[in-house]
Parts: sequence; C-alpha cells; structure tokens
Amino acid sequence: MYAWADVAVPGLSPSSEEVPEGLSLYDTATRRVVPVGPKDDVARMYVCGITPYDATHLGHANTYVTFDLINRAWRDLGLEVNYTQNVTDVDDPLLERAARTGQEWEELAEDQTELFRSDMVDLRVIPPDHYIGAVESISCVVELIEHLLGSGLVYQVDDDEHPDWYFNSVAAPGFGGISHLDEDAMIPVCAANGGDPERPGKRHPLDCLVWRFARPDEPSWSSPLGAGRPGWHIECTAIALRYLGANFDVQGGGRDLIFPHHEMSAAEGMVAAGEPLAEAFVHSGMVGLHGEKMSKSKGNLELVSRLRHAGGDPMAIRLALMNHHYRSDWEWTPEQLPAAEARLARWREAVARGAGAPAEPLIAELRRALRSDLDAPAALAAVDQWAEASLAGGDDTAAPARVRAAVDALLGIAL
Repeated sequence: MYAWADVAVPGLSPSSEEVPEGLSLYDTATRRVVPVGPKDDVARMYVCGITPYDATHLGHANTYVTFDLINRAWRDLGLEVNYTQNVTDVDDPLLERAARTGQEWEELAEDQTELFRSDMVDLRVIPPDHYIGAVESISCVVELIEHLLGSGLVYQVDDDEHPDWYFNSVAAPGFGGISHLDEDAMIPVCAANGGDPERPGKRHPLDCLVWRFARPDEPSWSSPLGAGRPGWHIECTAIALRYLGANFDVQGGGRDLIFPHHEMSAAEGMVAAGEPLAEAFVHSGMVGLHGEKMSKSKGNLELVSRLRHAGGDPMAIRLALMNHHYRSDWEWTPEQLPAAEARLARWREAVARGAGAPAEPLIAELRRALRSDLDAPAALAAVDQWAEASLAGGDDTAAPARVRAAVDALLGIAL
C-alpha cells in the first residue's frame, strides 16, 4: 500500500546556543520522561494507523501531528528515521459500517484511506516509510502466529463451530507493564475495546484473538491456521517486527490504545522476539467534542476534511492542534480555528518583511522546547514573541528566511 506524497523538510544549521543533545519523551511504561532514539544512525518508530471509516477526525490528526513532530525532531538531530504505520483495512467496525451503508467493505476502506492521505498531505505530515494494510500483511501475521505456537501460548478455543486462535496474554513476561492496570481493571476496558473476556473456552478472560475463523458473509483468507482473518493486536505486532525489528525506539498512538492494544502487542512481541517490542511507549492525549472524547462509534466528530472544505487553512488546523501539549486531554471548540488563523497571519506577516529580530535565539528555543517532551505550546509562544519583535522593527535581513525554514522544519508549518 502506498502512503502519500513526500514532504520536503529544510535542513537547519546547528545551534550556537546550548540546546539538548537528544529528544526526551514521556514513556507510559516507566512513567517518566526518558531519552528516546539512538545517538546516531536510524531511529525506528511505529505508530498505529486508522481503521478506515470516518477519517480523519481531529483526534486522529492530533496523534499523527504529534508523531510528525517527533519525526522532525529526530531528523533535526541528524538521524534517519524508519517510520512504519499500519492501516486496519479489515476489522469488525469497518465491516459493520459497510453493511449498514450497503457499500462494499473494500471500497469503503479505500475511500476513507484516500481521504486520510489527503488530510495528511494538507497537514504536511511526513509520510511513513512503510504504510502497510492488514490485508496485505495476512501472510506476515500467519507466520508470526505459527512462530508463537512454539511458545505454547497460542491455542484454539474449544468451539466446534468457530475454533478461533488466541494468545495467552497474561502468561507473557511483563504483561501489565505498559498500562499498570490490575486484572480487575483490565477486564471491563478489554470488553469495551474489542475484547471478549466472557467467551467460554479461553484459558484466561484477557487472552486476545489472533486468528478469527471464517464466518458467513465475512471476508476470510486461507492459511495453515484455517480460513479466517487476523485479530487486531497481532496485526500491528507482525508489521512492526517485520519492518522495524524488536526493541525499536518508539511505539506510538493515542492514549486510548494503551490498553488493550499496546499492552497486548507488547506481550506478543516479547514472546516472539525474546526482547521488548519497543524502548518507549508514547501516547498522545484525547481530543473531546461536546464534553466527550471524539469517537467514531459515538459520531461526535469534527473532521479535518470538513474544516478544510469550509475554508480552513490546513496550517491553521495544525497550529490549533499544536497549541495543546501532546499528552494533554482537551476539548475542541469552534473559536480555536480563527485564533490559529490569526496567529498564522501574524507569523506570515513577520516573515514577509525584509528584516526581523535575530533568528538564532528563536531556533535554539524551538529546539529546547521540542526536545524536552515535545513542548509544542512553548515553541509556538516563542515564534509569537519573535513575530511581535520583528513587526516592531527588527533589522536582521537574514532572519525572516531562517525563521521560515525553522518553522517549516521543526513545526511543519509552511509560512
């Protein structure tokens, strides 16, 4: 599967002022801010992608802009980045939506994936190096399940009609170390997020589905496991291990993926590879609308495409998202877009002048803010200060071009 058009990222000179020598982010597993990424060579990041229906709401956009900032920070440190993202282009919610609307599920998935691509292009999100659909990764998933069979933790439920394959999650080393939930807390969260803790025949209620046997009127693929299709968590585990290898630098997604998705994927990865799936588990906060988290199932969504088609500048949409710290939960309100458009207009006015305030202090401050747990709001405030100083009469003729390049490279904003 192809991703979307590449985004040109300007190169910046090293700062003459003191700045952090690496990127630090909050790791959900250790509950602290830790250095992430290698000192040289290639940084590896996996970010869980969309299930393509009702794409792309602002909660999605908030997540992918967050990890785009990480990608940009690593590149600014001189690293190459191997960025992998999946698309869950076959799954129960997608099939249910297609059935309700009378649309073929493949057509719905492709339509919504294409809309997602266009939103990412407009938001200037750097595309992943590997953009992999669940359907195209079937053989990869089957190979991983077959490998896991040797651990004794993959088994079939005792069900003559649907002898599905499960992974004995709770028996995996370190299970629970991402979410820090106890089993009593895990079970209702699992049930509310695609799990089936009450299904008879499982070794443990929290065991997760890895291969679903074929049902009538559902897509399925032949395999040594029997005709069927992958479970949700194993899809990401298989793709991540195939394209990044184990112990990659960042496993990312929204906070709603901590449990069960990232917990289950980490458990599968640990058993498969004998080492942690990822060094750090990084999560963006939830975006709300009308007092509740934006949710496709609830339908309380504000879509990027809707804002764009109403005349919203994609760069202002991106600014509105970055005005909130990536780990915070926040509420979208209509007035945030015009406020971001006004900020964008001030920045563009400032860089359009023939001279401005010195650029070097601003570039150093951008690096300090972003490398310190991705403090985008502080970075935006620093550009605000530079713009006001420049509009008041700065005289550095090289500054506007340098600031334009820095804001593009580090924040992804085209001025």
